[in-house]
Formats: sequence, C-alpha cells, structure tokens
Amino acid sequence: MPPLNTATIGMAVTPTVVSTLFSHYLDRKKVRQKPTERLSYDEGLHLIRSFLDFASSRPVEELQAFTGQWVPHPSWVRVDEVEVPEDKLSRAANYLQEQLGPEGIKRVGGREWWQWRKPKSPLMAEWIEMKADYEERKKNADPGNRVMLYIHGGAYFFGSVNEHRFMIQRHARKLRARAFAPKYRLAPQFPFPCGLQDCLAAYLYLLTQQEPKTIILAGDSAGGGMVLSLLVILRDQGIPLPAGAVLISPWVDLTHSFPSVAGDCPLDYVPPSGFHHRPSRAWPPPDEDEMEELKKIAIEQKTGDGVKEVKEGSSDSNAGVPTIGDVIDKPTRLSLMIDGQQIDIKEQIQMYTTNEMLNHPLVSPVMQPTLGGLPPLLIMTGGAEILRDEQIYLAHKCANPEQYLPPEAVMDDHAWAQVKKYPPTDVQLQVWDDLCHVAPTLSFTRPAKYQFRAIAQFGAWALARAQRTEIDILDDDDISVISGNEGEDEVEDAATPPAVDPTQPNLDPEPKPKKAKKPKNKRTKTAAEKENEANAVGKAGDPLPSFHHHMIRQRVTTSGLILPLPEHSDLPACCIDRNLIGVIKPGPVRKWLAHKKKFDARFASTKSKVHKERIKDMREGGYEVFPSGDVPPPSALAGRRKIGHREKDQKKEKKSLGLSLWGLWGSKHDKMTVERGEKADRATTVQAVTDGGEGARSYTDIEKQDGTGVAGKTAAGVDRPGLGTRPSAASGSRYKSVADQGQTGEQYDEEHERAHIDEILAYRKGELEEQHHQPPEVGATGKRPIVDGLATPFSLGKKAETASMITLQSGKSRLTQGGGNSILQSPPGTSASACQSRDNLSLMPGADEEAHESHSVADGVVTAGGVSGGGSGSGSALKNEISVDGSEKEEEEKIVPQEVEVRNYASQPLDANRGIGMSLPTPLTPGTPGTLGSRPGLDRFVTADEFLSGSSGAPTPTAAGPAAGPAGGPAGGSG
Repeated sequence: MPPLNTATIGMAVTPTVVSTLFSHYLDRKKVRQKPTERLSYDEGLHLIRSFLDFASSRPVEELQAFTGQWVPHPSWVRVDEVEVPEDKLSRAANYLQEQLGPEGIKRVGGREWWQWRKPKSPLMAEWIEMKADYEERKKNADPGNRVMLYIHGGAYFFGSVNEHRFMIQRHARKLRARAFAPKYRLAPQFPFPCGLQDCLAAYLYLLTQQEPKTIILAGDSAGGGMVLSLLVILRDQGIPLPAGAVLISPWVDLTHSFPSVAGDCPLDYVPPSGFHHRPSRAWPPPDEDEMEELKKIAIEQKTGDGVKEVKEGSSDSNAGVPTIGDVIDKPTRLSLMIDGQQIDIKEQIQMYTTNEMLNHPLVSPVMQPTLGGLPPLLIMTGGAEILRDEQIYLAHKCANPEQYLPPEAVMDDHAWAQVKKYPPTDVQLQVWDDLCHVAPTLSFTRPAKYQFRAIAQFGAWALARAQRTEIDILDDDDISVISGNEGEDEVEDAATPPAVDPTQPNLDPEPKPKKAKKPKNKRTKTAAEKENEANAVGKAGDPLPSFHHHMIRQRVTTSGLILPLPEHSDLPACCIDRNLIGVIKPGPVRKWLAHKKKFDARFASTKSKVHKERIKDMREGGYEVFPSGDVPPPSALAGRRKIGHREKDQKKEKKSLGLSLWGLWGSKHDKMTVERGEKADRATTVQAVTDGGEGARSYTDIEKQDGTGVAGKTAAGVDRPGLGTRPSAASGSRYKSVADQGQTGEQYDEEHERAHIDEILAYRKGELEEQHHQPPEVGATGKRPIVDGLATPFSLGKKAETASMITLQSGKSRLTQGGGNSILQSPPGTSASACQSRDNLSLMPGADEEAHESHSVADGVVTAGGVSGGGSGSGSALKNEISVDGSEKEEEEKIVPQEVEVRNYASQPLDANRGIGMSLPTPLTPGTPGTLGSRPGLDRFVTADEFLSGSSGAPTPTAAGPAAGPAGGPAGGSG
C-alpha cells in the first residue's frame, strides 16, 4: 500500500472536492441558512472529512509523520525555536506527582516511565510573532506584555506546531502578541501524562521569561482539554495563574457521556465512530487475549531465569525486575448493556490513555470536583459539532461549581473542601450556529474570521484586566476584510452582515445580492449593517460585555451577529444527571463496535502479523524494565523497548508540499491584510509629508527620537505605564486601547489604584522629569528640544520659522513695549533694567540659570512670604499664578502666557491687610531681591494665603530685612 503523502492524499480527496463543487450549486436549497452555503466552508469541511477517512486506512505512525512535517512560514512571520531546559521538566514531574497523589500514580503505572524520552529528543517549542511586531519590540528593547501559550490539538495523537502555525500566527497578529507553542509528546506511544508534563514544563519555562499576568493560554480540541487540566494543576499547586485562557472546542470528556456524541452530526468532520487505524506496532495495543499470551511468555522467561515470585511486602526483591504479580495484573474491562445484551470491551478505546483512566479528572476535566478559582475563560463551541454538549456543560460548571458537581461517588472530603475553597470562574461562552469542530481551522472562511476577532477581543481584555493597564490593539477593520459570499474576493461584499430578527433565532439571513465592486479600503456600510452593528460579535479593541452570574452567554450566527442563548433548563447538556457523567453510554459504543468490526475484517491479516511480531520480540529477549518497577500502559513506547535495541535518532523534518499548500490557503487572509497595512502606512506617510508645514521633521527623525530606547521608561528612567508598546508615530494603522471596565464586578484596591493614578498624573505634569532633570535633547533640525521623546514647539534663540514658533513669539511681543521694555508694571522702586533683564530670559527650562542666580535668595533670607525654611523638600517645578482670560490658573515658568491681565502698582496700590487691588509677584515680575516685587527663592514657593495671612504665623510683607515667626521659629512653607 502506498504511503501517506501529498500525492496519495491528493488523489484520494480530489473526487470529494469535485463532487462537493457540483452538489454545492445543484442542491442550494439543502444548504440554505447553513455555513455550507458558502463554497469555501463547504469545500473545507468535506476536505478535512475526506482526509481523515483516507488517513484511517494507514497506520498511526504515517499520519503522525505526515502532520509533523516541516512547513515553511511566511516571510512576514518570525519563528524562533528554543529548547525547554531539563530542570523545568523535572519540576513539572514533581508537580504532576503531587497532583496525581499515590492512588493516581498507581493507576498511571508508576513515576518514571512517563518521564522517559527518546534519545536526543528534548522538549522543543517555537516562538511565533509578526516580523513587524518583533522589529518594533527590538527597537524599543521591549520584552512585550502579551504572550499566548498555544497548545495544538489533534486528538492527542497527531498534529504538530508546523501544521497549526497558520492559525497560531493569526492569533499573534490579531493580539499583537508573541505565541509560544510547545512540541509535546503524542499518544499512543506517549500516553497520559506524558504530554501534560511537557505542557506544564513549557509554562514553567515561560514564567522565567514573562510575568504570569502577561501570559494567556489557548488550545483547540485536545489542546483545549490539556489547557484546562494544566490550569487545575497550577491552581492546586500554588503556581501563578495566567491572565486568562481560550478553549476552542475543547475535548474534556473522553468517556463520551454527553448526548451530542450519540447523535448524528452531518455538519462536523470528526468521525462519529471514533478514530480507527490500520493495525501497527503503535496502535492498537494488544487486547486482553493477546496480553494473556504475552504474559505467559514473560512468566516463563522469569521463572526459567530463576527469578522467584516476590510477595507483596517482602523486602527480598530484585530492584528493576517487575514481579509476576505485576505482569498478571489485568486491565480494567468495560462492561455495559447494549440492546439487552452484556457487552465486554477488551480493547483500549482511546489512544490517550487506558480504559481505566478515561474518567480521571486530569484526563476528562468535567470530572473535576470543581473548576472554580481559574482565570477568566473563553469557551468557543460549534453548534453542529459532536462534542457540543460537554463544552456547554463545562462552561456552566466553571461559572457555577456547586450546581454542576461530578458523581456522588467521587465527592470525598477533599473534593468538598475544594468546592468550598475556590470561587466561581468567569466564563464567556459562545455557541456558533451550525459550525464544526474547531472552526478556526477553516481560517479562510467568513465564520472563522469572526472567531479570530472574538478571541482577540477576549485576550486583550484578559491581559488588560490582569495588568491593570491599557493594552494597545490594532484596529484593522479597514484592512482586515471579512469576505462576503464565497471567499474568493476578499473585498467584494466585505463585512456586510444582513439584518437579523432576534425573534427568529433558528434562521440565518438570506444573502444580499452582489453589488458592484468598489475600490479597496473604500467600503461604505449599508443601513442593515449599521442597524445590527451593536449586536455584531466583538473584535480586538471593543469592550467586552459584562458578566452576569459569572457568565457571558452568547449564541452567534455565522454572520457574526449575537443572539440570546437559551436558558439553562432548555439546554440538554445542563440537564444531564450528575451520576451519569463519566459513564460510557451504549450509543457511542454501538457506533464504535460497528466500525471496529469492519476494520477487523478488512485488516485481519495485518493484525495477525503485528501480533506475531510482538511474540517474536518477547521470545528473543523481551523488553527493558524500569528500576522502580513501573508498569507502563500497553501502548507506551517506554514499555516496548527491546533489550539491547538502540533507538534510532530522530530524523530531520522533511518539507511537506501538501501542508504547505494548506498553510498558504489558510494564510491568504493574513497575507492580504499585511499587504493592505503596509500600503496604508506608505499612503499615510506620503500624505503627512505632503501636508506638512515648513520646518516639519521627517518620520524617520520622529522614530529615532521616540522614547528613551527602553520600553515604558521616561527620560529620567522612571516607569511610565502603557508607553512601552505603543506604535511609532509613523504608523498608518489605527490602534485602540483596551482596558478592564469592571465587567466581572470586582473592586480593585483603592490605595493601589490611587497610587497608580497619581503616578500617571505626576508624569503628565512633568514633575517626575523635573525631579530627575536632564538637559533637553536637541532634535535633528537643531532647533526644537526633545523632552522625553517629544519635540517641543520652542526655539533655542533661533529665528521663528514655523507657525507655532511665530505664534509664541507674537505672544511674547505683546508683553513688551518698544525697545524691549516689559509692559508688566513694576512696583515702586524697581528699575527698568531689571525689567529688561527679565524679558531677555530664554523660555526653556535650564536656559535662565544666570537670571535665577541674580534673583535667588539664599537659605534663611527673607522672601516675599517670610523666611525660607532652608529646604522645603518639594523639588517641583517653580510655578506662578496668573490671570488668564479672567480665570486663575497655575502655569510653569517655562510657559509664557499670551494673554495676561496687567495691573498697575501705581494706580492700584497694595493693601496687604485686605488683599484688594494688588497683583501678586510672579516669576515674571521683575524686582529687587528682598523687596515686595521680588520673585520668591528657588527653594520654596509662596502661596497667596501664606503671603497675606497675618494670623498663621507668617509676618506681613515688608520692604526688606529678615523676619521671624511669632512662634519663635522661621516661617517655613511647604513646597
């Protein structure tokens, strides 16, 4: 039989592609109001179904090899491969043993076998990121504040990061995040808990690179179930939890105990009878009868070699040699009644683990005592998929743990303590009408594009909530176009969901007739689109709805419109008897047995050949054992290592043409979006240069002066929230800031929030920069200083050339008379030269130091408000009160007011007792040090109350001379 490759697969699926094309147009009425009414979705669904059906006629090893081939990544995506250190694997093993407990370790088969790896096969992982985002982070030395740990699916036994990269890279692009994808070990050669250990080690490694609040987990199908089990371990073992998690069609019940598994799902591609494959060394493992024959051979070898049976509890045992009792142990047999007959299942059903372990809480998370105490979750399920009910049940169990308990038989004291300990988990549940299992796999279809948007919306909110800050997200609505009918034209009829009557939830709207093509990026919204915009599924940047009873329950159409989800009592998944959860049902088993019967007849000779090879291996020398006496599951490669046989080194990955073509099809939308974004950036840059005024700087200069080179830092090196990841000023794309708006109803610590707000306000006022003052940097033109990466509109003694500088100097000219004399009137006794010297001071901070020295007063000398306390400790920028347009306002010294109300000291004499008809001295008021018209000393700022008060301990102002407060001490003021 020819191997599984691109050529054989192409020949096998071509008839399906052709027949689907004809049936799609001939039987339009049958697919009306379904996602399959769009050709791209219809073809993609039948293509995957045909591929899985053809792959079942090949051994598991061939399917694993094909889906694990190397797939080139696009030029606009950066991929870096890293190795997870061995110490992280060891720590993960320790945590996992603690979680399993003694009973769980016994059921698994020991402590060591699942830690075994093939020689020269360390745990590898890939960093996946948009190249543009990487270059921006590199330029700003920014580690990033958003990372997605993605665990791929594939029923735990096939699939790879290479195969899923076209999906992962879109998640990274939408969220502007780095994706981290581990290449975990696959069943049946590495059954539970091998893959779980790898994923836990990957998360522990990630914690050494990122803070947990910057991490969000995601997984599809089996990967979604793995994410949930991983979260439970993190919660129970006290490991920091991530910001949130996204579960896309998670597989969380391997017993298939929910109703939807027993029904017919014509719009799903998952085989309703389970996964069956041509027999091989890897799968299926020996059944009960075959195991009996192998055990007899093993016992004969042991007794023939003089190995005596060791009774339980005996200290005389050979370390490293399993006892006969270990070999004789029989696997748990599944028995149930089907059509009035007692049926015993001797074969292993699922590749991930043995029949005995199917209802273990880490294998089937719906069996957990509680799923409370987890970070916010987004659970996405297809309305037509075979695993729909268990996913709906999962969401309600997380949000209401006490109402959705596992069977009474598993609720011991420890389980009840967990239920009381952990609060409900906040969950957003989205049930998508008539969609298949893991619909984002069909990333080129319209429904999948809406799902990617919803995932980015939730991810941005979860990260912003955990970090208590804003997250900048690309608003690419104008360039990331969602196709209309067939998906062939990304622009035609783009993003135009028709009107839907919410009172008719079972009907999808009829498609609108095609309109004439419009130029790209020039779309106009229809009246129907505007009418339903409020009900459309969200995207990155949109606020998340509020949680009610810890849930956001949404039913979403294939056009991306949100409708109410039926009440709990109307959902079959929520009405199942708790004691029937985790119990294998006759319906799924009946379909599995019928398909198995066909395969046994079809591949009877192959199965017999594999069994003879196993007996030969056992007689020729047997298999290696673990010193601890572990008994691995029958399918585990760790228990099938022939004595004296050296494992082959892992082969170098080969390029897969078929998967490359599939990845190109799936990446088509991303490629067009990236190209539109680059085109928009170029157009914006050209437009800005065309419309720019005289003296405007180029965007290259702005980018060079953007920030300090360290993300999230001011020029003084002080943390500045939210600025480390902002796009450059040259970006032509629009960005939105996402923040938590209290959707979960939680109340943050007021002192923490107050301190955070005060820090932001202090930064905006420039106080932090003044406390850590540095000379201003001069821009590329040599005229405009740079303060914390921002170009100020002030010149350094240069002739005004731009409009902003002319305006500022014209404002200054209104403050002077002919000859440069200031029109600010001085109090009696003040010379005109002092007035002129004040006018000639530069406007920029630091440029008037000589003037400051001539007008400053030393510590202990009388200022306008009394005696200086010799160091008030303020350090703030010197400020003055001026009257601008009739209202009092505080301004910093470096800002010259353009409209100033001038009061004449001669016509309006000072009255210190009443404060009527006077103008308080400001830094702009010239005068002689020590006089009433003098500016205050630089070490303190005198308020109006302190200046006028006679009862507060401060003396009334005098012309000159030191003054002491009535209390016998200096009248010091706080700056």
